[in-house]
Amino acid sequence: MDLFPHSWTALRTAVARLADEDFARPSGCAGWLVRDLVCHLVIDAQDVLITLVTPAAGEPTHDAVTYWHVTDTPPAGDDPLDALTVRLAAAYEDPGLLKFHLDDVGSAAGRAAELADPGLRVSTQDMVLTAGDYLSAYVLEWTLHHLDLIAHLPDAERPPAESLARARGMLEEIAGAPFPASWSDEDALRIGTGRRAPTDAERTELGDRPAARLPLVLG
Repeated sequence: MDLFPHSWTALRTAVARLADEDFARPSGCAGWLVRDLVCHLVIDAQDVLITLVTPAAGEPTHDAVTYWHVTDTPPAGDDPLDALTVRLAAAYEDPGLLKFHLDDVGSAAGRAAELADPGLRVSTQDMVLTAGDYLSAYVLEWTLHHLDLIAHLPDAERPPAESLARARGMLEEIAGAPFPASWSDEDALRIGTGRRAPTDAERTELGDRPAARLPLVLG
């Protein structure tokens, strides 16, 4: 749970340091510009706020790993929410407004997370989780999207090493096996989620282990 504010602050700081022209560059999310991704982060921050004030009475049904719905089919680009995100992002016009909105809502989400009782049971997407597990799941979300943000910005600040390591660990739990130790955490996350294809050598390293069934498309 301690990694939530660390990874979230790093991601919001990276957005704050973007030049206006960076918002029109492609992101690591297929079909999305950087501005579309940042708009998605605003929506994510709203989801965090909503979930943390939506208590649940039942026993937890999911944890930080089983929170994720996993498929092997990449998004086709026809999801209504994805299309809405692109339209909303374009409506901002001035990147400064988008930065301001993320800072405003994102700061509130960060404060809410710091104040949350880790044992509080919360409800989201027909699941019940502890607040601690819910926020831990978002370490993977923030870290992947930080990589998406800087995919075509080689000079941008990278995600924190601790967040990368934790995100890799969760993805390996989802995959059911570790990725090759020779892979960096960034490579494991990008390849594991289909953000880039493995080279022939990397595919050979995977062998027949369960993690070879890639990509893992998280939703």
